[in-house]
Amino acid sequence: MKVGITGGIGSGKSYVCRVLKEQGIEVFDCDSEAKRLMRNSPELRQQLTALIGPETYTPEGTLNKAAVAKFLLASPSNAKAIDAIVHPAVFDAFRQSGLNYMESAILFESGANVLVDKVIVVIAPKEIRLQRVMERDGISREQALQWMNRQLPQQEVIRKADFVLINDGEADIDNQINKIIKQCNKPF
Repeated sequence: MKVGITGGIGSGKSYVCRVLKEQGIEVFDCDSEAKRLMRNSPELRQQLTALIGPETYTPEGTLNKAAVAKFLLASPSNAKAIDAIVHPAVFDAFRQSGLNYMESAILFESGANVLVDKVIVVIAPKEIRLQRVMERDGISREQALQWMNRQLPQQEVIRKADFVLINDGEADIDNQINKIIKQCNKPF
């Protein structure tokens, strides 16, 4: 069974993935793979440079994250254009990985949900998520909200998910993870 793990930025997906790894379950990280491909794939580098411009990569050849983020956040059509280049490559990498678990903040928005049989969503109150993102990434509240607003509303993701993990700092998330993993690993 293929399982997708999703949730809004700052919800605690990375924590869930660390717990799974401790249990011997390797999780394909879509965000890390997208960044790796954007840095290392000659095909993606060429397509992104054609789309965004020469500022996409520094003279040393490293990805200019600020330039890409500025382009991406400038308009929904810009984001869709980048996604059309990056997402298919990430999906191919997941298929080739042989892994059964995938983590993606934009599982439904990207269409990656079609690659999995079950979806786990990690949720947390908006203010907690904002605080986590601002502290983790060293960004302003406005920037954190911009990233949040690129994602589906939490209630919509909950409706589409098979399992919900509550990560509000009070619920026993480890116990929730263990119960869900047992259900996901049951034979059909």
